[in-house]
Amino acid sequence: MAQALARTVEKESFAALLDESLGAAESLEGTVVKGRVVAVENDMVTIDVGLKSEGRVALKEFAVAGQPPELKAGDTVEVYLERMEDKNGEAMLSREKAKREEAWALLEKSFTDQSRVTGVIFGRVKGGFTVDLSGAVAFLPGSQVDIRPVRDISPLLGTPQPFQILKMDRSRGNIVVSRRAVLEESRAEARSELVANLKEGQILQGVVKNITDYGAFVDLGGVDGLLHVTDIAWRRINHPSEALQIGQTVTVQVIRFNPETQRISLGMKQLEADPWEGVEAKYPVSSRFKGRVTNITDYGAFVELEPGIEGLVHVSEMSWTKKNVHPGKIVSTSQEVEVMVLDVDPQKRRISLGLKQCLDNPWETFTDKFGQGTELEGEVKNITEFGLFVGLPGDIDGMVHMSDLDWNKSGEEAIAEYKKGDRVKVKVLDVDVEKERISLGIKQLASDPFESATAGLKKNEVVTCTVTQVTDGGIEVTVGEGYTGFIRKSDLSRERSEQRPERFAVGEKVDAKVTQIDRGSRRISLSIKAREMEEEKAAMAEYGSSDSGASLGDILGAALKRKQQHDE
Repeated sequence: MAQALARTVEKESFAALLDESLGAAESLEGTVVKGRVVAVENDMVTIDVGLKSEGRVALKEFAVAGQPPELKAGDTVEVYLERMEDKNGEAMLSREKAKREEAWALLEKSFTDQSRVTGVIFGRVKGGFTVDLSGAVAFLPGSQVDIRPVRDISPLLGTPQPFQILKMDRSRGNIVVSRRAVLEESRAEARSELVANLKEGQILQGVVKNITDYGAFVDLGGVDGLLHVTDIAWRRINHPSEALQIGQTVTVQVIRFNPETQRISLGMKQLEADPWEGVEAKYPVSSRFKGRVTNITDYGAFVELEPGIEGLVHVSEMSWTKKNVHPGKIVSTSQEVEVMVLDVDPQKRRISLGLKQCLDNPWETFTDKFGQGTELEGEVKNITEFGLFVGLPGDIDGMVHMSDLDWNKSGEEAIAEYKKGDRVKVKVLDVDVEKERISLGIKQLASDPFESATAGLKKNEVVTCTVTQVTDGGIEVTVGEGYTGFIRKSDLSRERSEQRPERFAVGEKVDAKVTQIDRGSRRISLSIKAREMEEEKAAMAEYGSSDSGASLGDILGAALKRKQQHDE
């Protein structure tokens, strides 16, 4: 009886112990336990965790990102116990879940403390990347990778880097991290340090962050500076993109720094030698050089003599003959031209150049070929109110003034006979090289009829004239070979009562004295009064004396009678 009771008590104790043991084992499911590596075979690791059966875990689960797994029999490892046994009777173990559990505990503390964590970017997913945080997988949004958009992330893959946890949910297994937050924090620290030590003249390295029409913004490592387009290079740059590109690393110098506004002006050309130093010696006045047209404006063209040295060819110095023409019709951008240095101003950093000075002066050439008096033929290029412009050899024009069109006709009458495009013969009257003027004549091709008509006339000579017109101011007459003369009203008679133009008739012949031959105005002035006074004086001298007692009428009568007899 006692033996039976003892066996019963023993069975109950064993059952209790077994239940206690099984219950304890079952309570380990879903937790991290320690185990001993029994063997490593065929990429699988056999681990004894103190249960009735061993478990197996894939060797790759023990690998550290970017490194091969290093594991051998006898090593102690921590694994996650998923189930006591599977269908094969083995314990279901997981190293990855063990690492995840360990990582989550540490990550939650870091999230609470707002401290940084270390992770490795190992994959790409929609909208971003996956990060291994010592076993826990986190999501890195694309916008949180860097401060600036990153085109190529491959240099960041597989490299341990600091991250900031933005959000985490253990129940869902979600972790969101940011690399940008860490960089911004470091950037702020660097910015404070940089601004504190910044001074004018300092040379720094930066990255081109943005490009505008007027310059480029350069990231100096937490603070941006403006690199103006005029400070990129000594040579002319129309747009910063000609010399820079976004993401390019550049060496710059701090030109100006305002601590209050924290505005930083940067320069690149200041790190190079100023090409304007000694420019007067390099480019003496009247010397010739070849250059490249870099820019064309309404007032001229800029020519680059060397990188950083440009001169202006004013529109007035571009061509001898093409006046009032846009410079773009004479030269083109990037064209290589020969120029002459006209003036150098180192203080204003200006060089005046001439293009036409390297070509023959067409007025000098014309003078050498066609002297004064040369007869030429040309086309009427233009007609103005004061004359004709005629095209001449050498692509230049000469002017025939309206007064040089015709000997007898007025300028208005003569110019009306010509039209643009007419071919005319001209004579060279004068060439002014400095003023670039050539005076031409058409009437000079023939002899002056006034000279012919007045060749036999002399001043104070008495001539017979024919009345052609009677006016209130006097009478118009023909003299010699039909040239026109004029007798004013006051010169019609020595007697005032006879100074009436109406007493003369057209066609009537009168004798008058030539008082003036004006070749400039081409006029002959005559006087009947002067002739009468001369005859009176001669008669007095011949027929009268102070004591003869003869009257003036007797003297004149005798003189006239004698003259009549002489004529008969």
